[in-house]
Amino acid sequence: MKILSVIGSGVMGRGIAYVAALSNFQVNVHDINQEALDHAKTYIENELKKSADRGFIQAAEVDRAINNLTYHVDLKESVQEADIVIEAVLEKIELKIDIFKKLDDYCPAHTVLATNTSTMSPTEIGAQTLRPEKVIAMHFFNPVHKMKLIEIIKGLDTSKETVEITKAVGAKLGKETVEVNEFPGFVTSRMNCLIGNEAMNMLMEGVASAEDIDKALKLGLNHPMGPLELADLVGLDSRLRNMEYLYETLGEKYRPCPLLIKYVKAGKLGRKSGSGFYNYEKN
Repeated sequence: MKILSVIGSGVMGRGIAYVAALSNFQVNVHDINQEALDHAKTYIENELKKSADRGFIQAAEVDRAINNLTYHVDLKESVQEADIVIEAVLEKIELKIDIFKKLDDYCPAHTVLATNTSTMSPTEIGAQTLRPEKVIAMHFFNPVHKMKLIEIIKGLDTSKETVEITKAVGAKLGKETVEVNEFPGFVTSRMNCLIGNEAMNMLMEGVASAEDIDKALKLGLNHPMGPLELADLVGLDSRLRNMEYLYETLGEKYRPCPLLIKYVKAGKLGRKSGSGFYNYEKN
């Protein structure tokens, strides 16, 4: 596994590309929007330089990582030699299926096709291709360069070889992996969405302030980040899409909190919009 392509240059896509380039993969980053690609390129190069300035990596690693990265608006050009493709676009099943159909046409026969979904079915996505045995989910966590875990989720037809290849890619990226049998929400998203939704309900009910709810879970239950802080980091629109999917597939206990729906309607999406459960300075 030498050539890794990332589809989508948003927060997760650029994070995966950053780690992969540092791990000495040849990395192709694709986005349909040239401005988004330019922004991702600037972000990645700035983060690499910051890491070197702080002593986390060597200057030579910065140069090597930058040389490992190429950026493409043309999807076929970005994946036609890939050993593994990791899709990191919005959590919309129709969008993912459309991309995977194209990847199936454009990629070599040996290419593993992975989706960085946090909730959706690799079985459903893989069934739309002619290589369902090579389709798998790799659920990365934000921020990718700091979080140690990748959830690896097998679809119904995912082969053992594909699982082992994906684990090896995870190891080369410096991550620990857990193997999960497909079920809506996998392991972490089911738990995380449930905890976050209950925190939102408590805030709506006036049980405590956002600050005190988060502080209680950090200091009382040893969570590294409070559930409302985390929702703001993920993006409240992304969290709502996940909750709606889990509500549809797993039932009533995942009904999205009305406060979450209201915030998304108001454009209060968390860090990326400048306000959510907390207020932020926009970069």
